[in-house]
Amino acid sequence: MENRDTGTNADQDDPESEDEVYEVVDLTEYARRHQWWSRVFGSNSGPIAEKYSVATQLMMGGVSGWCAGYLFQRVGKIAATAVGGGFLLLQIANHSGYVQVDWKKVEKDVNKAKKHLKKKANKAAPEINTFIEEATDFIKRNIVMSSGFVGGFFLGLAS
Repeated sequence: MENRDTGTNADQDDPESEDEVYEVVDLTEYARRHQWWSRVFGSNSGPIAEKYSVATQLMMGGVSGWCAGYLFQRVGKIAATAVGGGFLLLQIANHSGYVQVDWKKVEKDVNKAKKHLKKKANKAAPEINTFIEEATDFIKRNIVMSSGFVGGFFLGLAS
């Protein structure tokens, strides 16, 4: 059995054939149409106000705000206890003579650090301004849910 190739199929199987067609993809247009949140949340992802009723938005904001407020309260109590306890132990050690603290130097260093922080705060990074603008825009677009979050946050702090 002899295998004869006429050359017609050889051009199709050849990787360097000139008949291959490539699709050119414009990445900027693709990125506009296929944003990452569309892949994660689906194609119907936009401002929450477009998808849910007012009651649902208030409930979602309130529940998430309550959880955040409750956690903030618990973590705040733990942090305050740790800082206060450390200061109390430092005072007891100082009073008992275990530690000698130069309070004048501490006050001078604290004032120096305060001045340094004020200088740095006046020159806020552009990233902070961008973040604030994005957060403000989000709150404006989702005002009902944001209001529910604030109310829930305060309830979480109180509970």
